[in-house]
Amino acid sequence: MAAQLAERKKSHAYVSQALSSIKFLFKHVLRQSIDSMDIPRPKKEQKLPQVLSQAEVAKILSTVKNLKHRSILIITYSSGLRVGEVIRLTLSDLHPDRKLVRIKQGKGKKDRYSLISDTAMAVLNEYITYYKPKKWLFSGEDPETHISERTVQVIFKNALAKSGINKDLSVHSLRHSFATHLLESGTDLRYIQELLGHQSSKTTEIYTHVSNKDLGKIKNPLDSIWKNDQN
Repeated sequence: MAAQLAERKKSHAYVSQALSSIKFLFKHVLRQSIDSMDIPRPKKEQKLPQVLSQAEVAKILSTVKNLKHRSILIITYSSGLRVGEVIRLTLSDLHPDRKLVRIKQGKGKKDRYSLISDTAMAVLNEYITYYKPKKWLFSGEDPETHISERTVQVIFKNALAKSGINKDLSVHSLRHSFATHLLESGTDLRYIQELLGHQSSKTTEIYTHVSNKDLGKIKNPLDSIWKNDQN
């Protein structure tokens, strides 16, 4: 099936969604059952998140000269936020005295708190002083509406291009990087799960596959072979 999907340029998710739509049509519209039919469903693809190094994150952020745009990307990384959470932040969600940011009704319709660094807060204070946001922390052209997800994605793509980092990434990579960097610094997975707002620990465990916390300690045999050969 994998070869057929590749030939037709269709993803596993596309086929799975199509099958679900067909089953819905038969069951709820045509009132017919197809549960007994042997329709194979492709296995779910297991993809690892794209993660930036801390140096790459710093390089991307340093390219952003627009204060508002820089503030958006900095809090996205500093708090590990989804883009939909960033755009809906309000001034009252910031708690600099506790070094926390409140995310209201995130994924799963749950409130939570995440970290906000002193560095991020310093940039945000400069932004707030200059822009004087009212209803939304990051408003759109209309002060009564928040900035769009599309706009944030474009801001990140422009920063990525200016940084010279040749990777196919989205702004969500900042969230993945935040989680991975916490794990590499020794933060317990349970705390990372809380900060990210994951309902299942299984979701958070994926970062163990991209972290170099333990893999970085393994000595590559080529280094020994090459060193001995040169001597």
